[in-house]
Amino acid sequence: MAVDEESMQSELNRLRRAQGQLSGVIAMIEAGRDCKDVVTQLAAVSRALDRAGFKIVASGMPQCMAAADGTAPPMTEAELEKLFLALA
Repeated sequence: MAVDEESMQSELNRLRRAQGQLSGVIAMIEAGRDCKDVVTQLAAVSRALDRAGFKIVASGMPQCMAAADGTAPPMTEAELEKLFLALA
């Protein structure tokens, strides 16, 4: 999927932060940290991934709906719905 790099920069940054946060969650679990701390940090990672995922899917929707290069058929509404539900 080709997305506008400039408009996606904030989402890419959000994904990079989530990647770092996820590493932190893993380290917390391995260190035996308090469950509440782990769950709180994991929830932050989940929100970051959800926001980035929804934005990326939404921005790619026009491309998904039309077979721009003719190599693949456009996605159906059911396929797009499945993408969104996979993020929820």
